[in-house]
This record gives sequence, C-alpha cells and structure tokens, in this order.
Amino acid sequence: MNAMEPAIAILGIGTAVPRYQLEQTDASERLADALAENPEAARWAKRIFKQSAVETRYTCEPNLLEPAASCRYVPSKSLLDTPTTAERMEMYKVESVPLSLQAAAGALSDSRLNASEITHLITVSCTGFFLPSIDTALIDQLGLKPDVKRIPLTFLGCAAGLTAVRLSRELVEGNASARILLVCIELCTLHIQPSSEREALFATAFFGDGAAACVIGRSGSNQRGIFALDTNHSAIVPGSKDDMGWKVGNYGFNLYLSPRIPELIGKYVPAEIERLFAGSPMPELWAIHPGGRGIIDKLQALYELKDEQTRASRSVLRDYGNMSSATILFVLQEMRAGLRSQLPVLSGQDPKRGIALAFGPGLSMELQRITYIEPSFYWGEACD
Repeated sequence: MNAMEPAIAILGIGTAVPRYQLEQTDASERLADALAENPEAARWAKRIFKQSAVETRYTCEPNLLEPAASCRYVPSKSLLDTPTTAERMEMYKVESVPLSLQAAAGALSDSRLNASEITHLITVSCTGFFLPSIDTALIDQLGLKPDVKRIPLTFLGCAAGLTAVRLSRELVEGNASARILLVCIELCTLHIQPSSEREALFATAFFGDGAAACVIGRSGSNQRGIFALDTNHSAIVPGSKDDMGWKVGNYGFNLYLSPRIPELIGKYVPAEIERLFAGSPMPELWAIHPGGRGIIDKLQALYELKDEQTRASRSVLRDYGNMSSATILFVLQEMRAGLRSQLPVLSGQDPKRGIALAFGPGLSMELQRITYIEPSFYWGEACD
C-alpha cells in the first residue's frame, strides 16, 4: 500500500445489542431445572455452559429470562407451547430493524460520513427473513439515497460478516467513489431448540443476539483510527460440508456444529494463511471470530499467540457470546479500542498489520489482511 495513497478501509464501526441480558450461570440453572427429569442431559448442559467461556449474552426474547416452568423454549415444555418458526420470524421482523438502525447510525457517526454519501448498502443475516427486508427500513429511516445499491447476503452463517467486507473492498477497488454501509443483524437466540440433544444444548450455551455495522471506502483525513483492507482469501475445507450447517425447522432453525471443527481448522487453516501472506512474516494483530472457545485455543496454540493477541476475541465471546456474522465486527471494535488506548505508546511506530478470520457452514473460511492506521501515521496529523 502506497503510504500517500488513500487506503480502502473500514472507516467506522457501530454495534448494538438487545436490552435483555442472559447471565450464563442463571441460564444454566434454569436449563438444569427444565431437564430435572433427565439428569444425564442436565449434567451435560451444566458442563457445556461452564466450559463455553461465555459469561453474558443478550437476547431480544424476554421469555428466555423466565423460570423453566414458564419459558416456552425449554425441552420440558410441550411442543404445542413452543414458538413456531412463524412466531420466531415475526419477532425477528419486529426486533431486527431497531438494532440494525442503531448499529448503522453508530457506524456512520464513527466514519464521519453522512448517510447521503453512502452508495451501496449490504445487509447480512442468517437468522431471519421478511420482505420488504431490513434494507428498505434502513434506507427510509437513516435517510440513505433512494437509489442506493442494495445487496442482501443471507444464510451464509458466521463467516458472512467477512464475506461482506471482502465484497465491499472489491466494490471500492473498482469504484474509488463508492462508500459502502455494511449491516449485520443476527438474532440467534430466537432459534434455541426445545431439545435435550447435545448438539442443541451446545448451541443454546453460547449464541447471542447482536447487530454490527461498518462503513467501507477510501480513507480521508477526517477519519479516526481505521482498519485498512489489504488482500483477502476464501476457501472451503475439503470433506467438511456436514460439520456445520443450518436447516429451517418447524420450531426455528436447527443448527449443527461438529466437535471436529477446531481439529479441521488446525489441519487446514495454516496452509490458507500461508497462501494469504505469501511468505511475509506472520501478523501481530489477530481478529479471530470466536465461533467457540476451541477455535481460539487452537489458533493461539498453532501460532504461539500471546494472550493479548487473542484478548479481543475472548472478550467478545465472554461478554456477548457468538452473534454469528456480526461477531467479527465486535471483535474489530474491541481490538481498535485496545489499540487506541495505546496511542501515546504507538506514536511514531509503524502501522500494525494483522489478520481477520471467520468460519462458516461449508466448512468455509474467510481471511482478510488488515492494517491498523491512525491519522498520525497516515496523514501526518495529530490524532484527535
């Protein structure tokens, strides 16, 4: 990247979560109560919740905070009382729009761009559908231009946030005046299943709700700390299509996560990272999508990363759980906050180079080279 050429970059980030907070210990106890007649499942559930590395999450569904006797999502309830997919999609329609608006407004403010400057709107979600979709509400309520180019990315899973970042970079590369607003909204807890099966309990233990947005375009002198977007790479792990997947069921979406996922990542990801960096030194910054504690542990061990290098990913997992596609932007926001806190120390140093990684059904992976740049590095101006 030419030091005097405006970078294609994430210019601003915004995040939002629902108002209902799930405390992991409380949720574990309520689930154990619901499984009282199945002691083996109750013990397994407590073990999963304890080992998840999640302490708090957020949900748009207040019923999930109710005791087991009155919660409609627990395994002990009759399916006649369990929310149907239609009910869950109606709640998604109601709750997804305000969260998306909050995150998008935050990203626009952070980027110091006006809504009228946005040329493309990319919306990402795998936890709900309705038409007219979220993008029409965002255009109307944010004041985006009516001719903004809309691109919905649906049902791509946890990797979709970085898929959208990759697409945004390509759009700006082909059109220097493009300004993309990218909005991810995932209401994962709407799909908690009334099942005592281990796969369902695992998903119940660490998915949360959240929205995240970012603005991507050519950088300018009025932007604060940004993540420049360099080369990227996508790949699918051979023979892994059955290791992660979603299916639409009568009671929400059914998720399957194989226990082999950390093992597959350890086996196949290093070659893809090597291809991305093409012999260059390994990066200092690691924005790892916390699709589970085992994924972070595996990559930290493989690359002998310091705890500080995985701090952002572990903090997001601890405080919010896995919010599917939105999570990687939470990680980048957390990482940027940590870097900005070091500004007196970083002053005069070279920009910090890094990588963002996310994994989704397939088993697919998205890898994006990033460089953290402050205005003092790039424009020769004092950081505000």
